[in-house]
Amino acid sequence: MSLARTLSPLIAGDVRDDPYTRHLYSSDASMYAIEPLAVAFPRHADDVQALVAACGELGVPVLPRGAGTSLAGQTVGAAVIVDFSRHMNRILELDGRSARVQPGVVQDQLNRAARRHGLMFGPDTSTSNRATIGGMIGNNSAGSHSVRYGSTIDHVEALRVVLADATTPDLATDTRLNAAVAEVLRGLDLEGFPRFWRHSGGYRLDAAARGLATGNPDLTRLLVGSEGTLAVVTEATVRLVDRPRAKAIAVGHFTSTATAVAATADALSFDAASVELLDKAILDLSKQRVDYAGLAGILEGEPGALLFVEFFGDAPGEVADLVDRLAATWKANGHGYHTLKAVTDEQQTAVLKVRKAGLGLLMASSVGSRRPLAFVEDTAVPPERLLPYVEEFAQVLDRHGLRAGFYGHCSVGCLHIRPFVDLRAPGQIDTMRAVAEEIAELTARHGGVNSSEHGDGLARSEFNRRLFGDRIYEAMRQVKHVFDPDNRLNPGKIVDAPPMTEHLRDPARPEPRPLATTLSFAGGMHAAADRCMNIGVCRKDDTGVMCPSYMATREEEHSTRGRANALVKALSSPDPRRALGDERLHGILDLCLECKACQSECPLGVDMAALKSEFLHQYHDVHGVPLRSRVFGAIRTLNRLGSATAPVSNWLAGAVRGPLGLSRRRPLPRFHRDNLLRWYARRPAPRTGGREVVLLADSFTAFSEPAIGRAAVELLEHAGYTVRLEAEGCCGRSSISKGLLDDARTKAEAMVTRLSASDAPIVGVEPSCLLTLKDEYAALLPGDPRVAAVAARARLVPELLAEAIDDGSLVLGDALSGRSILLHGHCHEKAVTGTAATRGLLSKIPGAEVTEIDSGCCGMAGSFGFEAEHYDLSMKIGGLRLFPAITESAPGTLLAATGVSCRQQIAHGTGRAARHPVELIHQAAGLH
Repeated sequence: MSLARTLSPLIAGDVRDDPYTRHLYSSDASMYAIEPLAVAFPRHADDVQALVAACGELGVPVLPRGAGTSLAGQTVGAAVIVDFSRHMNRILELDGRSARVQPGVVQDQLNRAARRHGLMFGPDTSTSNRATIGGMIGNNSAGSHSVRYGSTIDHVEALRVVLADATTPDLATDTRLNAAVAEVLRGLDLEGFPRFWRHSGGYRLDAAARGLATGNPDLTRLLVGSEGTLAVVTEATVRLVDRPRAKAIAVGHFTSTATAVAATADALSFDAASVELLDKAILDLSKQRVDYAGLAGILEGEPGALLFVEFFGDAPGEVADLVDRLAATWKANGHGYHTLKAVTDEQQTAVLKVRKAGLGLLMASSVGSRRPLAFVEDTAVPPERLLPYVEEFAQVLDRHGLRAGFYGHCSVGCLHIRPFVDLRAPGQIDTMRAVAEEIAELTARHGGVNSSEHGDGLARSEFNRRLFGDRIYEAMRQVKHVFDPDNRLNPGKIVDAPPMTEHLRDPARPEPRPLATTLSFAGGMHAAADRCMNIGVCRKDDTGVMCPSYMATREEEHSTRGRANALVKALSSPDPRRALGDERLHGILDLCLECKACQSECPLGVDMAALKSEFLHQYHDVHGVPLRSRVFGAIRTLNRLGSATAPVSNWLAGAVRGPLGLSRRRPLPRFHRDNLLRWYARRPAPRTGGREVVLLADSFTAFSEPAIGRAAVELLEHAGYTVRLEAEGCCGRSSISKGLLDDARTKAEAMVTRLSASDAPIVGVEPSCLLTLKDEYAALLPGDPRVAAVAARARLVPELLAEAIDDGSLVLGDALSGRSILLHGHCHEKAVTGTAATRGLLSKIPGAEVTEIDSGCCGMAGSFGFEAEHYDLSMKIGGLRLFPAITESAPGTLLAATGVSCRQQIAHGTGRAARHPVELIHQAAGLH
């Protein structure tokens, strides 16, 4: 009998051991991979106790896991992985200055709750939007403000745990445990323990020993940083700190990393809350991304490195003064050439976003299996030793022919330096080991530590005997035996670890077999999926768009990371074409809404929308094309017929629900007999002689929302344009989404041919259609030089209207003066171009107050929300942030949404009508 069948009846949660689930949990954000025996999803502490007891009887190891973002390989192993993030993610109590939480609570989730009390959790990791408190306890995580708040160990007050024998002792009073650990510690010379405070390597015998003075060792602090090897944490009480009332940031510009590091002491002399470094390699990467474009626009010149220095205080004037004083000190001491002062929330948001994205941006520069690897990236030395340390570190890399990106926490001497290594290339594994050994020795020589916040895992545990010495290391082994005598809890981490070169992910993978694809992927489909390095940005649940279905289900397989890893498994098989026809794989990819958010929000640019389209195309080759996919793929023909036969078609539309598997709870769109094409054909001849612009009459605007198209035409003409309607065919958007890629390519070729007849700007009001020209056409028609020319001319209507207002050719009145406008941007717009142009256009309405909702995906996603099996999930996604933001808005607030699906979802989910921004501008211009 499988482990899942044995264990599942014992708990309220579930246990899975199918090949895809085991594969998805075989890796974390490290360079390692080990396939687990099964994965369990407990609902409460009793489930955890039952699992540990059963696994003990079966002789099976147990490995607790949070978000799986560990960088050293501590959350992979041949064990039953216990995933706390899915169900055990509740804040149980927030009282006074403490919070009692389950291990799956995400740091930002805790901070949102604590904010209402003016508090926060001090150790703030850069992964705060997905890192769980349990994982932070396992690693003894720190973060950018550790110079002020310390590490996780400084904020954990109490733990509830399950031991390897399935008992649940009170750590403060359990006489057996306390006596056994005290026996190990008593008389132990801890002189060999690192003196530098910021360390998370080995077991914290030093912290435990401090408790001996009061009678018992401090077992709670001993467990922090133990990586789940001593006990399984089921609940934690953590201390909270005051949230700063005011913040300001100085961004120093320097010509090199060394000159930036040299300026750190000045920053620390003003009691900075953080001092963060980004080097030129990462800055250059940020400039290539739509979502980080805001930073490039505010930098001065071409810095070789930046220092982000953050100040906390009680009043804005206080922190602004500190920024000024630091800038003056840097200037007087000859440090840097410019200081950017970020004192407003908007300025700080722009700079902090890219500062926290160092890892992801660096990972994005991976080429094939040549990746920036985390094997020496967690060292830390006293800040006063940082400059010579960095210089010697760079010399080690140069000697081995490696390059790396430098970023991290100068305030505490911790830089995350990740050398680019191709572990599949001859000799590179030996090079990696040689560098790891040299850096460990270099770090010790400078009085530092090998692990400062990311733990030991598989990458650094091997070096612990060498770094701590035999006596302390043997004491650590004895502590492990006290808690886990049979070595069942996450074995092979911290003590008795395998060599760091075992279990490496990339070398163990088979070379992918060739697979012909219809879409063009750089390096092939396997390489496109394998860009994922599991850093888990797609697992966030409180901001951005990626990944909508994960936000609703909290299932690993519904994250971009999960889907990418599932595809890698299929594409690594001996017959990838057959593997892409697998029903389990189809189930994993089915809930991808193809929102494209991963294209921009994933730091590595994993384009799951394109991968899903290609997958569906290959899947259809095996199973045939379903009727519903054929119908939706022909949406323009369907809408044209619906318009031609309206209003009868609106009355008969309900008859198609059953045959097409559409939800009876979802209102269907209404067809208009007087569609955009008919209106355009019968209207008086437009004024000629102006600048020509081509308006894409998409399948939705043309036949079901013609008023938006009419407003766009009239506004453009009023601004002096001569508008030519492109209404001959479909862009292919719906065919792409359904995997009908041959049909989509035919439509794309025809569209490109028509649009290439002139060099006029091409505009559209439906982002999903207009942006298909800018995005998917390049993959559908690789090598066609016309595609790039068409893409360069394609713009959303708001861009042209904003320019017309700026040059005075379009004047807005005060019809909407004083009105509040809530904007919800379309996912494709956010991913491909950003929403700045649309938001900027609405902001030009005199007296209007515009707020863009951080609403994520609306959940509709074209046909997805109409399909019966997806309806509930669609509504749940809308209900996460979008619906509440609208229903909680003040009466009279105007709603603006750029996508047809978004407007349909808002109307259905909130009972309120959203208008296209073009319609609001049309009203403000007095043309309605």
